[in-house]
Amino acid sequence: MPKIIKACKNCSSITEDDVCARCGGKTSKDWQGYVIIIDHTKSEIAKKMEINANGRYALKVR
Repeated sequence: MPKIIKACKNCSSITEDDVCARCGGKTSKDWQGYVIIIDHTKSEIAKKMEINANGRYALKVR
């Protein structure tokens, strides 16, 4: 059975867990789109999304 990929409602980090490992927030199965941040210090997208760590992030989480 494939694992369900979820996104954190607080920081939008993508995970398979029920609780976000980055911020401890609740996760949701209802999310859309994602972006992969490789270098958050130079990324304009990371700045606009207020992301301060590299990783996979959902664009929209409900």
